[in-house]
Amino acid sequence: MRRQVAKADALIARIASHQHGLISVWQLYGLGIGERGVRTRVDAGRLHRIHRGVYAVGHSAPSLERSWLAAVLAVGWNRNERHGPVLEYWGAAVSHRSAASLWGLLPDKEGPVDVIVAGDSGRARRGGIRVHRSLSLLAKEVTLRRGIPVTNAERTIRDLRHAAANAPGAASSRELRRAIRQANVLGLPVDERSRSDRTRSDLESDFIELCRRHQLPPPRVNVRIGAYLADFLWSEQRLVVETDHYLYHRGRVAFQDDRSRDLELRRNGYEVLRLSEKQINEEADRVAEVISQAVAERSRR
Repeated sequence: MRRQVAKADALIARIASHQHGLISVWQLYGLGIGERGVRTRVDAGRLHRIHRGVYAVGHSAPSLERSWLAAVLAVGWNRNERHGPVLEYWGAAVSHRSAASLWGLLPDKEGPVDVIVAGDSGRARRGGIRVHRSLSLLAKEVTLRRGIPVTNAERTIRDLRHAAANAPGAASSRELRRAIRQANVLGLPVDERSRSDRTRSDLESDFIELCRRHQLPPPRVNVRIGAYLADFLWSEQRLVVETDHYLYHRGRVAFQDDRSRDLELRRNGYEVLRLSEKQINEEADRVAEVISQAVAERSRR
């Protein structure tokens, strides 16, 4: 009897080692372990319940990968044989905002895990999981990343765009643009509309909105000063703001060009402030304070 239990536990460990330490109740049943065997292992601390029907093996220490896959296991299903498409095998996939995080398109964010299933039916609501049901989800739009079923980058962007304006907890319009840019940087395939969605003008629009929101004097945009084109210029104060985005300012050549531009502008009496996209989007108050001080000081001069 003990030998049988040890053999079953070894099989559990083998499955969990490929699933970020997780196993589903259906996989346990597939190993011949019934409800009593599951309950015994839970009581002994060898299985830890994450969601109904989903268990962590050995310990319950959280991780993003574990939370993503646990949500898929809770909502979808899992077959004993790995045949057929990823979606057919798992029955669900990480999607929307969570998929963007898994692909590295957006930073990780606390909150429910987004999971998509094909069709208009599926499991009941689960705590910590936001289920999206889709009649248009295709098997080819789901793949594996870090061993986790997830919608591909193109489908993820499409879902974010569709949900950005009207779904609770979905990505904002700014996050959508950021995800598209990052997909382009990483070379992930996206649809033609997404390729043309994000241009340098989007970052400029973000900065103009920052100035308006903080009641800063409006700057001139894309002004030529000698051989250079300044992103933003307060002419009377001779103040220039350059907005840098990784996609347009990466690499040694771009770095040197930026520094040459800054040096020449300063030589001609201009003050240059160089701001990153992250600063504009995430540190707007501090950016506005610095610009306001610079405008005031140079106005006094």
